[in-house]
Amino acid sequence: MADRDPENPVSDEKNEDINKDLELFTGISHRRSIIIVMILVYINLINYMDRYTIAGVLPVIANDFRIKDSDSGLVQTVFICSYMVFAPVCGYLGDRYNRKYIMGGGIAFWSVITLSSSFITKELITRGLVGVGEASYSTIAPTLIADLFLHDERSRMLSFFYLATPVGCGLGYIAGSKVTSAAGEDWHWALRVTPGLGVVAVLLLFFVVQEPPRGAAEGRIRRKPLTNSSWTSDIKSLLKNPSFVLSTFGSTAVAFIAGALSLWAPTLLMRARRVLYKDNPCQIPICSTDDSLIFGVITCVTGIVGVIAGVEISKCCRRKNPRLDALVCGFSLLCAQPFLYVSLVIAKKSLISTYVLIFIGETLLSMNWAIVADILLYVVIPTRRGTAAVLQIVVSHILGDAGCNRSGK
Repeated sequence: MADRDPENPVSDEKNEDINKDLELFTGISHRRSIIIVMILVYINLINYMDRYTIAGVLPVIANDFRIKDSDSGLVQTVFICSYMVFAPVCGYLGDRYNRKYIMGGGIAFWSVITLSSSFITKELITRGLVGVGEASYSTIAPTLIADLFLHDERSRMLSFFYLATPVGCGLGYIAGSKVTSAAGEDWHWALRVTPGLGVVAVLLLFFVVQEPPRGAAEGRIRRKPLTNSSWTSDIKSLLKNPSFVLSTFGSTAVAFIAGALSLWAPTLLMRARRVLYKDNPCQIPICSTDDSLIFGVITCVTGIVGVIAGVEISKCCRRKNPRLDALVCGFSLLCAQPFLYVSLVIAKKSLISTYVLIFIGETLLSMNWAIVADILLYVVIPTRRGTAAVLQIVVSHILGDAGCNRSGK
């Protein structure tokens, strides 16, 4: 059920008329809608920043707890598992109740737990609870954007929103490694960066963000009321939607690659440095914070370039081929594989070459983020979008990055 017609592109003049109509349907001005998206971007940024702070200091944590690689990955796996368990609840509530209150409550809970985990030695337990809080946000936020914008402007706002995913990951590596280094290898301080930012996010949600009526954007097209169906009916309908099912499996492939890369790449680069510079041995878990810093910067830059490139290519060419969104995702994912594979093979021979290959591979991989989310929003009706997002997240994590966080040895 698409909200765009590839054969009839929307002109700037028509966009202005659409924006005026949306203001009448939602009761929210176009300027306020943009501010709401900016707030959601900020929250998404600190969400991923918190999630990958651990990856930037994983060698220190492993050394502190005296655990092997096969066990250190459990820190992220436990987070993802709790995230998957609680996400369906948030998706169900997000399709039926006020979304900004659900998000605000989840972010407040996540911030408190993250801060508490920096004082508690049972990191696995507290990391799991952080996943509970974050699930309340990531499953619902894109549906808010979908109710505020239409057509190419929705794609543009989604690309802006999903820029925060790789940029937040990169900032997580940078903050984790630099704060830990500044605190004398005490990784607990790295977990005390994002909770304060979370408090700001909760205040912005409650006092600035307005809740748009569900399906208001499509209401100007459909002109008939939307009603909620049962959860089982929603699931059955989604499983019969081939566009949703196939894009979910594609998203799973992206999650598998991105999950393994994001958690283990900093550790790989640090160890490659030890091999390359073995004549100058290092006695501490993190030989140089430069590797996490460089990888973080690469992730930020490639995320911005990749997300924007993917959306712009799709926007320019979809009027010629309505299937181009899926083609862009598939082609970029296939092209990313050889670059990322070779980067692993040559890591012990040349760090510079490894960084260059990772840069190219991550750029191609990042082209998927916003497009996959956009596909979901225009092939699923508004009253099922929260459930659809949850189902896609659960499948992509179960078959994707939940397992790849475990290292062989």
